[in-house]
Amino acid sequence: MKSGIIITLIFSLLFNFFDAYTQDTKPKTEKLVYKFNIKENIAPAIWRQTKQAFAEADSLNADLVLIHMNTYGGTVVDADSIRTRILNSKIPVVVFVDNNAASAGALISIACDRIYMRTGASIGAATVVNQTGEKMPDKYQSYMRATMRATAEAHGKDTIITAQDTTYKWKRDPLIAEAMVDERVYIPNVIDSGKILTFTPAEAVKNGYCEGICENVNEVLKLNEMESARIVEYKPTALEKFIGFMVNPIVSGILIMMILGGIYFEMQSPGIGFALLVAIVGAVLYFSPLYLEGLAANWEILVFVVGLILIALEIFVVPGFGITGISGITLAFSGLVLSLIKNVNFTFEHVNMGDFLIAVGTVFIGAISGITLAVYLSQKMFTTERGQFAHLSLRESLKKEDGYLGVDPEILHLKGKKGITITTLRPSGKISIEGKNYDALAESGMIDKGTRIVVIRVETAQLYVAEE
Repeated sequence: MKSGIIITLIFSLLFNFFDAYTQDTKPKTEKLVYKFNIKENIAPAIWRQTKQAFAEADSLNADLVLIHMNTYGGTVVDADSIRTRILNSKIPVVVFVDNNAASAGALISIACDRIYMRTGASIGAATVVNQTGEKMPDKYQSYMRATMRATAEAHGKDTIITAQDTTYKWKRDPLIAEAMVDERVYIPNVIDSGKILTFTPAEAVKNGYCEGICENVNEVLKLNEMESARIVEYKPTALEKFIGFMVNPIVSGILIMMILGGIYFEMQSPGIGFALLVAIVGAVLYFSPLYLEGLAANWEILVFVVGLILIALEIFVVPGFGITGISGITLAFSGLVLSLIKNVNFTFEHVNMGDFLIAVGTVFIGAISGITLAVYLSQKMFTTERGQFAHLSLRESLKKEDGYLGVDPEILHLKGKKGITITTLRPSGKISIEGKNYDALAESGMIDKGTRIVVIRVETAQLYVAEE
């Protein structure tokens, strides 16, 4: 009886294993298309989303990745990263140019296995320019020309067999890709010298840079025999939405208020701790999204931190206000501004003057507002009788008539007394009067050790002496 049960269990396990194996090896009946939208300027955020989209497409074992594109371009470095990811994709990638595939968008489109364009769309104009539209130096153009050619060449050649010979033709002519960057390229019946190449849909089809003209995504799917496929569309993660919200200039201004206002409040009310915590949280929330967005570099954050350290040294270590404090304020302000603009190290060729002025205005307004708010709150919370933390501050007046003195009363009677210097006064040092040592300050110049002196005045607990 027991042996029969055991045999039954063994056969049951084998049957379940075989059934699971055959389920995994059965051909998929339902096809899956993963749709990813690129409908904004190419930037670090789009590159991050591309990595997430392709990772999800791979995990879902998608049959096709469809990029729905409408962009005027963006940063070359992010476009290059996206095109490399597309070229290395095991899943076929097609792009539907809904309206524009300009500049960086053209590079990404050419990387795709197939290109489809809507009537009235365009592709090309990949010359590298700065944010004002001014053409960049030739070293940038050279890199872009090579990248465009290499991307076109990555799709290989078509074999053309005739009765006389076998020839090969590029599926996408690299010279056409280069002509989208360099106006010096001349291609007969395609583009004249002196013009940057941009294709209409019909021209792109004629020259092998478009597989079909479609009016919508459904037509693209139909041409790829995916009209009945299930479509999964990429949705930005909560982190992407958070980053997009945090890099808004208004939010950045509020965070600057938290940083500088919190620091100022802490200086006015040392030991409370809450204001410093607010400043730290504000700094983390300010720099983290900008760092992930590719705006804030490590050195820019370091500039801000060094600025704060110099300000602290000026306040707590170095007497008066001089070069240390000015340098600290300059570095802290610069760090906040540089984190808001798209500079590359110390190169500002890509920085738009309008963006720079917005960054400066954001930091300036945030700083003034934060410090003003901190002053108001410190007065409201500590100096008024009804303030939230009024009990933490000393409100009683300590009068001299009541016996309260902030200094040793003995030194108040030393005026006119004579003594000797026991260290060189430069201008401060040590003196001895009637067998007791005191700190003293030379009234003028320097007084050598062992010189006879006289106390000429006593002010703010400080002895001022001169040579006898």
